[in-house]
Amino acid sequence: MNKIKNIFLLLLIGVALMYSCDTDNNAFANPFLDINYEELAITDNDSIVMFLKNNYYDVSLDSIKTLVPGQVSLFDDTSKLQSMQVIDNDIEHTLYIYTIEEGQPSPVKGNPTVMDSVYVKYKGRAFISSELQTSNFEVNEIGVWFTLSAVVKGWKHGITKFLGGELKKGPNGGVFNGPITYLNSGKGFLIIPSGLAYPSSNTGNYPNTLVNTNLLFFIDLLDTVEDTDHDNDGVPSIQEDADGDGDPTNDFSDNSNPSVPDYLNPNIN
Repeated sequence: MNKIKNIFLLLLIGVALMYSCDTDNNAFANPFLDINYEELAITDNDSIVMFLKNNYYDVSLDSIKTLVPGQVSLFDDTSKLQSMQVIDNDIEHTLYIYTIEEGQPSPVKGNPTVMDSVYVKYKGRAFISSELQTSNFEVNEIGVWFTLSAVVKGWKHGITKFLGGELKKGPNGGVFNGPITYLNSGKGFLIIPSGLAYPSSNTGNYPNTLVNTNLLFFIDLLDTVEDTDHDNDGVPSIQEDADGDGDPTNDFSDNSNPSVPDYLNPNIN
């Protein structure tokens, strides 16, 4: 009998320990529950503004450097720096775009919309407070196609301020006999507050190590597919915006298929 009692006691202790561990693990698994995202948006912007005031763009090195006498800070370089107010989850965020080269004006293609596909090279770096890290957390120096409907909101909105380049041609406008090369592409960098990058309010981001972190992306926009049509229904995705808020990703008009947005639903046009 005592042996049974001891076994039962051990089982109770084990259950209690498991519950305790589960509780601790749950708390560890989501350490962002108590974050005030409105306050975070303010502190994000304060950190970014401090960075902009303490650094400048060195044209000769094609690099961001600590501000020295005689140079103009990124913040005061108003001919190249612009900002956008982007509202997400009812919180206003400030996105900064620094243009090194706007890109090649084209009679055919203009600036990409938030739903277009883009061909781009990029390097991504994270901030700690107002200090930009020296190492890249992600790099693509070859070029990759993205649809702007599926990237972080800082990219989605910021890259619309650039133009793509033009494909290098051979003599007399013929085919260039060499590697595919783009000339006069749009170059610059996007400084993205955490709320427009990988916010912990989006549970799909966790446990990404960049959650709630301000980011900077150096970008080189090579090409754009204008009027991208994701569902091939003959209507550009940017026009499948039933509520007219400029964001077709949140429009669901098909009651028989409510989980599919209109721009991916060929039955809606």
